[in-house]
Amino acid sequence: MDNALVAEDLSRSYGDTTALDGVSLAVVRGEVFALIGPNGAGKTTLVRALTGTTTPDSGTVSVFGSPPDAVDENRIALLPQAFSPPERLTGRELLEYYAGLYDHSRPVEDVLSEIGMAADAEGWYETLSGGQQRRICVGSALVNDPDLLFLDEPTTGIDPAGRRDLRDLIADLADGGTTVFLTTHDMAEAEALADRVGLLADGRLVEVGSPEALVADHGGESRLVVETDAGTDAFADSGYRVSATSRTLTIHGIRPEKIGEAVAALERAGIEYESLSWTQPSLEDVYLELAGERGAEEPVLAGGAR
Repeated sequence: MDNALVAEDLSRSYGDTTALDGVSLAVVRGEVFALIGPNGAGKTTLVRALTGTTTPDSGTVSVFGSPPDAVDENRIALLPQAFSPPERLTGRELLEYYAGLYDHSRPVEDVLSEIGMAADAEGWYETLSGGQQRRICVGSALVNDPDLLFLDEPTTGIDPAGRRDLRDLIADLADGGTTVFLTTHDMAEAEALADRVGLLADGRLVEVGSPEALVADHGGESRLVVETDAGTDAFADSGYRVSATSRTLTIHGIRPEKIGEAVAALERAGIEYESLSWTQPSLEDVYLELAGERGAEEPVLAGGAR
């Protein structure tokens, strides 16, 4: 398999704090790899180690077969989450400035069109909306037409339409052969974009896999969530497995074709409710489970789940 990026046994500590603890991963060329994890998990340190801006205490990194600092600067680009370009330049001027830093760059007009800023490129950066500013920042990472693109929370502050456009752009870049390494707190974004997802927690890469595989292995069951004041006792003899939190009763393991039967059981039990919602497990459930952040529920009651 043709890897764009390989990390082996990376460790990095800052004083008594371990930021990375033996992280190994490989990212295939043309792949979108999403890194998720709680704040303080080590994501930023890992990206810095992969891009050569931080030297790990131990372990090795290879980018296109070379150390990160030996890779042609035209082949790699990084957009950090905190990025503050000169504010008294227009969007077009900013992209022209960053394009001028490279021996070979893409036409600025093409980049402006791709990021949806062609019509607003004459506005000063400081007068643009937060979403427009983020689009310009994304554009600054595209002007050198990188083979490997690191994006740290690229859609932060962007409106829903803008997020959709940037997700489409990232997908198009990957289809064109660009390898994308994405860090995000948006589980829907990771699930929609990534070929594979890695969960980093406490400096360790806990799990890696496709969103579908991770959900199947760790997401849990589908469930029917009932907004009601009734507790589990009211449904104890129903034969379903249930748990309760404040104002909700959750019926576990309900397949969509069985929702009607579950509703009928609620009515037989005399349970009044305000709303019902059926949900399938998602990458967010995987994150909460593997990162140890799932909130505690009352014990699930045993009894012939349907």
